[in-house]
Amino acid sequence: MNADSGRLAALRRITNINEAPFVPDDRYGAAAPGFTWLPLDYDKKTGDGFFLLRFAPGTRSLPHEHSHGESFLIMEGELRDSDGVVFRAGDFVRYEPGSKHWSVAPEGCLMAVFLRGFNRRLNPGESEA
Repeated sequence: MNADSGRLAALRRITNINEAPFVPDDRYGAAAPGFTWLPLDYDKKTGDGFFLLRFAPGTRSLPHEHSHGESFLIMEGELRDSDGVVFRAGDFVRYEPGSKHWSVAPEGCLMAVFLRGFNRRLNPGESEA
């Protein structure tokens, strides 16, 4: 091992997603029922990062707006969006800033998520369109 290898090793972090434990999703304070996550590269101060998110069967997200955009890849299961579109394993989805929706996973799903900033929870009666 040369000196460059040692410096690189000190600056590298490896996480095996098959071995690392998922924990309750607490990004917005109290743990959200039905959601667990594995933060891989996530900044809790800014809401920016990459993580795995698991929806337990029947779990539905709260209506929310993507303030800075979100991209995700469905890895397992299916996710139905508020407009009825179903995302399946292998589907990559991008939400632009300002998009408003909620999602449900009737049978559960696992997704890899890249998020910029925090989502904003919609108020009751606020449009999801």
